[in-house]
Amino acid sequence: MDIREKYLKNYENKTIFSLGNEAVVYGALFAGCNFFAGYPITPSSEIAKVMARELPKVDGYCLQMEDEIASIAAVIGASWSGAKAMTATSGPGFSLMMENIGYAVMTETPCVIVNVQRSGPSTGQATKPAQGDIMQARWGTHGDHEIIALSPSSVQECFDLAIECFNLAERYRTPVIFLMDGEIAHLREKLVIPPLKNIHVVERKKAKAEENIFGGKLVPPMSEIGEGKFIHVTGSTHKEDGMRDIESQLVHDTLVRRLYAKVDQNREKIVKTEERFLEDAKTAVVAYGATARPAFGAVLKMRNKKIGFMRLITIWPFPKKQIMRLGEKVERIYVPELNLGQVSREIERFVNCEVVPISKIGGIPHTVDEIYHFIKEKEQW
Repeated sequence: MDIREKYLKNYENKTIFSLGNEAVVYGALFAGCNFFAGYPITPSSEIAKVMARELPKVDGYCLQMEDEIASIAAVIGASWSGAKAMTATSGPGFSLMMENIGYAVMTETPCVIVNVQRSGPSTGQATKPAQGDIMQARWGTHGDHEIIALSPSSVQECFDLAIECFNLAERYRTPVIFLMDGEIAHLREKLVIPPLKNIHVVERKKAKAEENIFGGKLVPPMSEIGEGKFIHVTGSTHKEDGMRDIESQLVHDTLVRRLYAKVDQNREKIVKTEERFLEDAKTAVVAYGATARPAFGAVLKMRNKKIGFMRLITIWPFPKKQIMRLGEKVERIYVPELNLGQVSREIERFVNCEVVPISKIGGIPHTVDEIYHFIKEKEQW
């Protein structure tokens, strides 16, 4: 039994009263994370703190970098050196990471970026929760690309979905964004750690000597620095062998369409949603993250009015088929979120029914009664 397995066995089958940020760390460790680089920033700092305490116990490496740009750069380098690597940040730090997230997309670097969202723009309300980085996660870096982003709504999901983030990163050779929010990050509730045998971990697919690592397959295998194979890793447009070619329209078109397709064509394998009470629903509430908790409470209060509920666990790629089916079923969709309507505008692209945002900003989450009374007044019940 190696040091990592021995460490993990000490935690399996345990129930812990845990912060969301702490649960992310344990999920990452169970997924095989052995490298973390970050810069402290509220409300994500507990992730770096617990990583610094726990990673050495599994022969992992934890670095505090000089800033967020260096943090994501270190994570990318560590991944190409064979590590399962992660960083964690919040609003302004996430903005700083965007250029290198685009580089990770272009170089097909598996890694996990945890973004514990807080109120912005700029420094905003540093200690207050928000959900204002939804579109930044999708479109923050330039150029055509797809991205994978998951959103937890409980401490248990901080653990479970952290593992899923690493698995998706390895399966599709891409950066994955864990879109938390300050409310879930600092929520403390029960975390049940399952036995090791019940946790599925995806390992990196390695290239054989003759295989190209930037083409030939929708998701090509990966080589790592130090294995003895010549590899060229560049953020510029490149051919299937990795060599730079910035002049050819065909080379660029082939590369970028494949990068897009490896996520888009596997959308239904990636997307996760939770659906409740939709069988007879005439109205629906769609929510995610911390906001899903009071949203579901409001739905429970209105069940006699045939109102259903959908929670988006996967934000990107957007669960458009699920939303389209919902739009065909109901007459109106309410979308509570801690921003001025980022997901509600995305929903509008795929439905013909009315979409009503229930927006709230300023660092104070929705309450059950706020959502309940908003819908009750709109529906004139």
